[in-house]
Amino acid sequence: MTTSLQRAYSVAALRALAQQALPRPLFDFIDGAAEDEWTLRANESAFDDWAVLPRPLEGAAQRDLSLTLFGQRLASPVLVGPTGLAGLFWPQGEIATARAAAERGAVYCLSHGSVCTLEALAQAVERSHGAEQAARRWMQVFIYKDRAFTRELVDRARQAGYGAVVVTIDNQLLGKRERDLVNGFSIPPRFGPRQWLAFASKFPWWWRMRGELDRITFGNYVRENSRETVAGLAGRMASMLDPAMNWDDIAAVRRQWDGPLLIKGLLHPEDARRAVQAGVDGVIVSNHGGRQLDGALPSLRALPGVVQAVDGRIPVLLDGGVRRGGDVFKALGLGATAVLIGRPHLWGLAVAGQEGVAHVLKTLDAELDRVMGLAGVEAVTRIAPSGLVVRVQG
Repeated sequence: MTTSLQRAYSVAALRALAQQALPRPLFDFIDGAAEDEWTLRANESAFDDWAVLPRPLEGAAQRDLSLTLFGQRLASPVLVGPTGLAGLFWPQGEIATARAAAERGAVYCLSHGSVCTLEALAQAVERSHGAEQAARRWMQVFIYKDRAFTRELVDRARQAGYGAVVVTIDNQLLGKRERDLVNGFSIPPRFGPRQWLAFASKFPWWWRMRGELDRITFGNYVRENSRETVAGLAGRMASMLDPAMNWDDIAAVRRQWDGPLLIKGLLHPEDARRAVQAGVDGVIVSNHGGRQLDGALPSLRALPGVVQAVDGRIPVLLDGGVRRGGDVFKALGLGATAVLIGRPHLWGLAVAGQEGVAHVLKTLDAELDRVMGLAGVEAVTRIAPSGLVVRVQG
């Protein structure tokens, strides 16, 4: 383990190391959110509304963090969620992250906005970890104005052996991310004098990325034999977002994809009921990490209403604000089957690549295991009905 990771005893410590390692525009791209960033802060602080009420004499000498999700046995309820442009923070960042997840027996969901193509990631992970990891590899898609492109991505995911499709629904307009505006950071990034000056101040990052920067793009959107510029690609992507998407589009994806289908970005209980009716296999309670609608309800506060609406018919996952193993425990205690992390694994990636991502997963799992032992819980599957998570009064 690198010296820096040996000193990183928490996700917060890794965030500080990532801030030291990355040029400011890149760190702010990971770290920032929309407008006043209220939802970002509230995602994290919402966990303070709940406390663990332990039962030490129940006995938990051995703890089992594993669970079964969509027929797959996972080592932990911590999943790696989709985050765009991971290849900006470490060479082949998506592949490094997927390999770290595979080593841990964890799910990795590839972002639509990955630097590598979905096919390249599948091939790389299968070479290093075998085809049996395919079911734990999920693919994120959007509903585009060009519905044919949505269908194309779903077909490509099937052909490449992805185990599930995640339709993100809170992306119909781009959020106003003011840190990026201040830094002059665009997506995909355009490197002008101001950006190069910021990059030069972080020489180790620049040195490892020196052969990668000219090739940074959104791999899944590049047409074969296309001469489209990065700026042209960015314009085309923005124009494809569709505020008119609706439940008929979910039904269309359901007809096309016969594997596990999840909706990500759902907060309203009624939408959870509609998802069950639409034949969706799981829902992810999420507000996009506060990067889209500032003022949206924090994910953890939305979770109980969604769990009640679903009523055990499909798994409910939580995305947003998880920074400690104790946060995972609280989310499971409120009815989540599993949680997804976004920023934390990017902080680890920026510090130490695949090893850094693995460190984040190990840290959260170790913290969760400790909370379970102190709370008297032998298995993660027994947290929800145990009454060990209670609302803080006052």
